[in-house]
Amino acid sequence: MDTPAIDEIRQLEDKVVQAKLPEELSQKVKAMVVRLDRMAKLGGNYAAEFDATTRYLDWVTALPWDKKSDDILDIPNAETVLNKNHYGLKEAKDKILEYLAVLKLSKAGNRAPILLLVGLVGTGKTTLAYSVAQAMGRKFERIPFGGIGDAQFLRGQSRSFADAEPGAIIKALRRAGTKNPVILLDEIDRVAEEARATIMGVLVELLDPEQNSRFADHYIDYPFDLSDVLFIATSNNTTNISTAVLDRLEPIQMPSYTDEEKITIGRDFVLPKVLKDSGLPEGTLQISADVWPKIVRPLGFDSGIRTLERTINNMVRKAALSVVSGKGQQIIIDDTNLQQFLV
Repeated sequence: MDTPAIDEIRQLEDKVVQAKLPEELSQKVKAMVVRLDRMAKLGGNYAAEFDATTRYLDWVTALPWDKKSDDILDIPNAETVLNKNHYGLKEAKDKILEYLAVLKLSKAGNRAPILLLVGLVGTGKTTLAYSVAQAMGRKFERIPFGGIGDAQFLRGQSRSFADAEPGAIIKALRRAGTKNPVILLDEIDRVAEEARATIMGVLVELLDPEQNSRFADHYIDYPFDLSDVLFIATSNNTTNISTAVLDRLEPIQMPSYTDEEKITIGRDFVLPKVLKDSGLPEGTLQISADVWPKIVRPLGFDSGIRTLERTINNMVRKAALSVVSGKGQQIIIDDTNLQQFLV
């Protein structure tokens, strides 16, 4: 056996020894390295086997089999975070605080139900889920379900296929680096119709505490314990979600925003953030109170705030261009010039 092959195999052996893998999986990957060593000595398709083994070891050794972040289950702190990131939504916030309270008592064996945030586009579902992760001090990962046409997207593909790779769940865990992140299952009602039944079946396994402690990814081919993951799901409605999945979720309705709420959100939340991100000096841009009703409805009614965010971003960019072009160091937007900033 040539020296490069010896060095490659020794590196793999060291990687296995240093990784904190479950005992059964550790024995499995050690056997793979032994087989690779035998192929290098006796002949065979060593190069292809080395590539496949290296790729597999890279995945299993990078997964957080025993790494967890410490939870912050401080209800007043969580309430502060939710109020800082979101205006209104009292019912949704109350439900989340109740949810966290149950998690705090989980040492007694209680398990909080899995939340399903239901609402139209732009009503704050994703950012509310992120706020839960922020309040708890957990890593946050998002898996988009829109248009998924194959359950393998979630569960991975067998290593017998040349281009196989793990599914989205395992990838999210690797990115998070902990086994207890908040994972957002985003828009679970928007999967492709032809794959709906199989994808809903995987969702049942993910969301059921009786099953998710031994989640099977086809590529990893070893059960991963998902019981510490905090799943949060979102949907525009519940029509296309199977009954079996809905039985494992607690829906929280995300209401549409009124114009008055949008004015408050735009003035007190969105504008300060956009101004900070833009680098404009404080006090450079001012918006008169009487034009806010026109800002929140440039194109008519909109249930969410995405249009409002785009409008404010556009206005701030135009203000930034004026400042950089030397047309003024202070800009006041009122009825006389509003249209210039809305186009």
